[in-house]
Amino acid sequence: MTVREAFAQEQPRLLALPDTPFPTDERVEVKVGKTPYVRFDLNDYSLPHTHVQRLVTVVASPQQVRVLDGATVLACHPRSYDKGAQIEDAAHVAELTARKRAARHHRGQDRLAQAAPNSRDLLLAAAARGENLGSLTAALLRLLDAYGSTELQAAIAEALQRGVPHPNAVRLSLERRREQRELPPPVPLTLPDDPRVRDQAMRPHALADYDQLNPETRDDDHA
Repeated sequence: MTVREAFAQEQPRLLALPDTPFPTDERVEVKVGKTPYVRFDLNDYSLPHTHVQRLVTVVASPQQVRVLDGATVLACHPRSYDKGAQIEDAAHVAELTARKRAARHHRGQDRLAQAAPNSRDLLLAAAARGENLGSLTAALLRLLDAYGSTELQAAIAEALQRGVPHPNAVRLSLERRREQRELPPPVPLTLPDDPRVRDQAMRPHALADYDQLNPETRDDDHA
């Protein structure tokens, strides 16, 4: 019997192919780190920042890589066979950038509120006038770094009293106060990029107690 004849006898007994293809995709559980990327087959694939430090499922076919949270598809990328490649969805990057910008904005406002509590009143008044709070916060932070919290708070109070809730009014008040005391212009400080240092609010303390350590000062007081 030839092969053709044997196949002709067996063909009526063969089962038809299933309507749903047998799943052959590779499936692995991956823990997302602090950045919104999953590592699979030596490459990094982006996903929404809302799922950092969570366990997700990566399902990979020869053509596609999907990232799942249960039955929800978080991301879908073409599969890369490179080494060390970073495959990104533009929407994921845009969302992460917006989140970082908002977080930086809130950190700046918190630092201002700690150093000069009346800065909240100025920002609220500026917001009511339609001002850009991001640029105003950055300008006030620069003035805080240059003049310190005590001077900034006094200048903000003066700007609010004049009804001008804007950093330019605060800056003019600071410069006028400096000139009245015949002080030199402030020297800008160069701080490291570490937010633990840059966002630290420092309040100056009264130095009168240190005068008690000077013997000459104590003798003058008793004279």
